[in-house]
Amino acid sequence: MQKEESGVVSGNLFDIHILSRLFQFVKPYKNLFYTQVALTLTGAVLASVKPYLVKVAIDDKIASHDLNGLYVMIGLMVVVLVAQAFMQYFDTYLAGKLGQTIIRDIRIRLFKHLLKFRLGFFDKTPIGRLVTRNISDIETLSNFTSDGLAGILGDFLQLIFIFGFMLYIDWRLTLICLCPLPILLFSTYVFKERIKHSFNEVRIAVSNLNTFVQEHITGMSIVQIFNSEQREYAKFKKINIEHRDSNLKSVNAYSVYFPIAEFIGSLGLVLLIWFGSTLVLGETSSFGTLVSFIMYISMFFRPIRMIADRFNTLQLSVVSSDRILKLLDDHTPIQSTGEKPLPEIKGDVQFNNVFFSYIEGQTVLKDINFHVPQGGSIAFVGSTGAGKSSIINLLNRFYDIEKGHILIDGTDIRDYNLHELRLQIGLVLQDVFLFSGSIRNNITLYNPDITDEKIWEAIRMVGAERFIERLPGGLDYEVMERGSTLSSGQRQIISFIRVMVYDPKILILDEATSSIDSETEELIQEATAKIMLGRTSIIIAHRLSTIQHVDTIFVLEKGEIVESGSHEVLLGQQGLYSQLSALQYAAAKE
Repeated sequence: MQKEESGVVSGNLFDIHILSRLFQFVKPYKNLFYTQVALTLTGAVLASVKPYLVKVAIDDKIASHDLNGLYVMIGLMVVVLVAQAFMQYFDTYLAGKLGQTIIRDIRIRLFKHLLKFRLGFFDKTPIGRLVTRNISDIETLSNFTSDGLAGILGDFLQLIFIFGFMLYIDWRLTLICLCPLPILLFSTYVFKERIKHSFNEVRIAVSNLNTFVQEHITGMSIVQIFNSEQREYAKFKKINIEHRDSNLKSVNAYSVYFPIAEFIGSLGLVLLIWFGSTLVLGETSSFGTLVSFIMYISMFFRPIRMIADRFNTLQLSVVSSDRILKLLDDHTPIQSTGEKPLPEIKGDVQFNNVFFSYIEGQTVLKDINFHVPQGGSIAFVGSTGAGKSSIINLLNRFYDIEKGHILIDGTDIRDYNLHELRLQIGLVLQDVFLFSGSIRNNITLYNPDITDEKIWEAIRMVGAERFIERLPGGLDYEVMERGSTLSSGQRQIISFIRVMVYDPKILILDEATSSIDSETEELIQEATAKIMLGRTSIIIAHRLSTIQHVDTIFVLEKGEIVESGSHEVLLGQQGLYSQLSALQYAAAKE
């Protein structure tokens, strides 16, 4: 399992570059965002007014026995409370709506971006890490919009208003109340630093856990075949303990900080009651003032605690944002550099001096040259790792070449629109992947242009009518994940049908019959002979008996074409092809 990268960003809260880029996702909904900010600010003002109204009611109305005035003040307080409740409702709703809408946009954009990546990216990147980016990291971003900047702004404004009201009412009580404030600010800073590091560790631990679980669920058969359950369990236990310990660090920081913050707030309240009661008894302050300050002090310290929590939420969002933005900035996607229209190709394929490597400096294909005329057929044979599959990967532009040219109908494939190019190349792989869903959806891949009539036409061409009709529900038969309810031969037949509904001009068969039974192989061989008629065909096979009918056979060795010719010509050369043929004949005879 590949570990999550350790060099993560520290989560600098005011990383202007990251924040400005995040606001690009908010920009389409700026009216909604500004409305939420306005509601937050209004709610902060209303919250600050309540204690002042209580002071006025006690000192001016109750003390003077002004019953009518008291009713007016009570009515005014009710109005403020109702208005504040409505503000909180709409603020919470709009914040949630904005957050979820932006999450939807980012997740769609990120997944669309991943769909265009080169296969080499997925070869090197654990799937669990990508799952973390698409789900956990993006989910964290909802806090940025729903409970991040607007919430912090509201808390700061509430502090300013509360402080202003307190100074206006009695500056002496204000100074006494806020004596413990420096201690709270210092503890808040320490908490923020500790929680920042623990958040980074948590994100790494979550990504590693996702990667491990995904890999081992996918490869559970290998784990059980080799009796590795206990070893893998021990590894999972270790990763899970690391995940727990990372979370406990943040839990510990919270469990220390909030009791300290509560104690400091209570200490301010004790000082207020002690000093304020002295002023009230000395008749230098009023009872209403003391009551309002008791309300204000609880309100004052609460936003400070909330700001510390929101800062950490925002900081975590910045960390997640940095990872997501780096993935969006990754230039791994193969760009459709050309936009030349490709309504229908003829199928003339040519490789001219092609060089390619998956890893820089480790050449896989060296100076590959061959030509397949329209409607012609060729085959590639060679030992494992000789470069056979790399050739078809390049033709489909799953990877891009380093040097040379790949031409279709005389035009470099990089000049064609990538989507249109792949539509006209049919690829049948040895390892067939089926999605959970019906047979029909696995054939059409939800393409609405492919009708049942076209599906059955392809089924008859492959000769698979009996196989489809015997399935419960026929085309509506539900395939389990990865096609686990079907045999390898049945999955292979579906892959043939899936290719043929698109009627490709170039047909590529990559080890298409190497893992199926003899009966199914005979069926597919008959179908292959039919569907190759009029199509340019490229076959990769280990079984030399399946390619004796092609026009030209190329023998690959260490990324180079070492022999070429028809089956009879290559046998007569007494070279590598002849040796492979003799070995397979001897193995079949045994």
